[in-house]
Amino acid sequence: QVQLVESGGGLVQPGGSLTLSCAVSGSIRSIYDMGWYRQAPGKQRELVAVISNGGSTNYPGSVKGRFTISRNNYNNSLYLQMNNLKPEDTAVYYCKVGYIASSVRYNYWGQGTRVTVSS
Repeated sequence: QVQLVESGGGLVQPGGSLTLSCAVSGSIRSIYDMGWYRQAPGKQRELVAVISNGGSTNYPGSVKGRFTISRNNYNNSLYLQMNNLKPEDTAVYYCKVGYIASSVRYNYWGQGTRVTVSS
């Protein structure tokens, strides 16, 4: 059974840093990407960062230059280094693993870790 478990969230002051981790257990075949998403209260879940199997990364403008996604291909762990955090980064952050089965794309999700940026 596949499980994704996020950790590293917490309370941080504006301008501070946090590193989120996502531990993936279980076997997942045909992974095509891994990513971080977040959902703030009253808002839709949004992409924060994604990394492909080839190591290509993509970030929305709101976090580009501040957040860095990385991946351990040996054990499929995923990380998100967040610097210069802003109050608008406050959200629950979710880890996602995208995989293909029978030519259809599916996603596994973690349960989320809360990040609060406040003075």
